[in-house]
Formats: sequence, C-alpha cells, structure tokens
Amino acid sequence: MNRITSRIASSTLAAVVGVTALLLATGCAVTRGQEPLGVYIDDSAITTAVKARFVDNPDVDASAISVETMKGTVMLSGFAKSQKEKDTAQTLTWKINGVKAVKNEIAVRP
Repeated sequence: MNRITSRIASSTLAAVVGVTALLLATGCAVTRGQEPLGVYIDDSAITTAVKARFVDNPDVDASAISVETMKGTVMLSGFAKSQKEKDTAQTLTWKINGVKAVKNEIAVRP
C-alpha cells in the first residue's frame, strides 16, 4: 500500500506542478486588444500632464474639456468658448512628452 500511495502522491504532485507552471507562464501574456502595463501607465501620465497644463492655463477651461489617451494619441473633446481656446488646448497638448498625435474634437460653442 505504501508503493501505491507514494505513486499517487508523486503523480498528483507532478500534475500540480505542471498546472502551476502553465498558469504562471500564461498569466503574464498580453492578449489581443490589451496593452502592457507600461503603455497604460504612459497613457495615464500623458492624460494627467495634459489636464494639469489646462488647469494652469487661464485661456483654457479645464472643466469643459475631456482628455483621453491611447497609445500616445490624445483625444480632446468637450466645449470651448472660442476658436482660440480650442487651438490653445491643442498646442498645450502637443507640448507634453510622449504625445504622438492629437485628435481635437472640441466643439466651439458661440
């Protein structure tokens, strides 16, 4: 009976080790449509920096403009009181490190 118990324990241990290795190996993989953590952090840092520039600039109403960043492309949306405010928001966005493109969808409200 010791031999059978020993064999079962050995087989069970081998199976557990194998499953654990598979789970650990695939746990770090990036699936299609997801970004690695570093890209997400960089995009968040860009968004935060753009919003901070808007808050610091008296010509831009930071509360009226939304900022989203994906893979270095910044999307600006919301409302501006003038074309100058819309243009200023875009110019400030381009000054942030890591910005690869700017899509300015801000609507000018008369």
